[in-house]
This record gives sequence, C-alpha cells and structure tokens, in this order.
Amino acid sequence: MLPELWQVGLVASAVITVSFAAIAIRLVLDLTRTEQWSGNPLGVATMLIFLTCAASHGVRTVQLLGPVLGVGGLPGLASHVEYNWAHMVVLDLLTASAGAWYWTMRRRYPTLARGASLFEDLRSRNRQALAVHDNIVQGLSRTKLALEAEQDELGEEALEETLEEAKTMITELIDEEGTEGTLRREDD
Repeated sequence: MLPELWQVGLVASAVITVSFAAIAIRLVLDLTRTEQWSGNPLGVATMLIFLTCAASHGVRTVQLLGPVLGVGGLPGLASHVEYNWAHMVVLDLLTASAGAWYWTMRRRYPTLARGASLFEDLRSRNRQALAVHDNIVQGLSRTKLALEAEQDELGEEALEETLEEAKTMITELIDEEGTEGTLRREDD
C-alpha cells in the first residue's frame, strides 16, 4: 500500500527540519569559533536562512503529526489537505534532497567545508592583503622612487627583491591551500 501524499510530505518536512537545523548549528559553531559574528554578515545571514527554514518546517512537521496523535486540531487537518497537492510534496522532496546532498558534499569535500571556509575567512583575507601591501606595493614604490632619482642600480635591486618576495608569497599561499602545482591560468 502506498503512503498518502501528506505522509510523504511529513517525512520530507522532517528531513528538511533536521538537515537545515544541523546546517544552521554548524554555521553558528563556525561563526563562533572564528569570531566572525560581527565581521561576516553574509555568514550570519546564511545561518539565519537555514535556521528560519528549519523552524518553519519544524512547525509544519508538528502540524502534520498533530491529527495522527489526536492533537493539533484545524491547523493539522489543513496541513493534511495542503499536502493533497502533489506540487507541495514534490517541492518538499526537492528541498529535503538539497539538505541531504549538502551533508554528503561536506563529507566528500572536508577541506572545503572545514571551519568557516563555507564562507571566506575574512581575517585571513585581510592578513594576505596587508602582506601584499607591505611586501609588494612598498617594494614597487621603492623601485619607482629609485628609478625616478636615476639610481638605476638601486631600482633594479629593489625590483629583484620585490619579485623574489612576490614569488615567495605566492608559493606560501599555494602551499597553505594545499594546491601546490595546481595554480594554472585558464584561457578565456
């Protein structure tokens, strides 16, 4: 015997609730651990989206269970009627699949999902920008000033030092990301 549509919707809604709540909790933990609550509004907004979707489907799951348990009254019965429309069940099945797929992708690509790398670590990005400024921009400025003062030898020396510093920084960044040897420019 096939389940009724509302029963399929109940299972899908429960999966959505659990998977989206787990994603929201994971994001809360990552935001807290990396101290990005105030510096990463996109991360906070993403967490809130998952949290509110989990809450909404949690309410829906409880409403669908209500009549089965003899509680809930009219909202529960209305939810059963609402799930007589196949499009509601299909949408919830797709959403539940997306939530489950997220967790399989987290397991498959742990380095991408580790910590707050779901959204960029802003502190790391700022450190990298400061290093570029300190080591590259200042070296190029020294080169320019030396050449403008017609001190060609000093300018070439500053340029060589800056090039070496740039190569070192890129190598460190590549090694830091674990992508040594994979940095390639793609042809457009």
